[in-house]
Amino acid sequence: MRLTEKQRTDILQTSREIFGPDATVTLFGSRVDDTARGGDIDLMVTTGMNLAAARHQKIRFLVRLKKRIGDRRIDVVLRTPDSEERAIHRVASTEGVLIQ
Repeated sequence: MRLTEKQRTDILQTSREIFGPDATVTLFGSRVDDTARGGDIDLMVTTGMNLAAARHQKIRFLVRLKKRIGDRRIDVVLRTPDSEERAIHRVASTEGVLIQ
């Protein structure tokens, strides 16, 4: 996983502040591969919020996270109880790493 300990801590803390204490974050994409270089930070946030509320909070999450870790390319996919299961959710779940 190509994130520093501080980045992992900041991502987890920010997600819990914005999406609630039960939110989980999965890192997926090129940042999971320790041999790769560059790439954006792909995150799947799983929350108990409904999709409309989570979409509203996504902007707050990105703004706060970028203030903490710097202006990096960050893509966020939301998984909520009322969101449709998409291929990207399956990829993140099977190939991703839960940030703890």
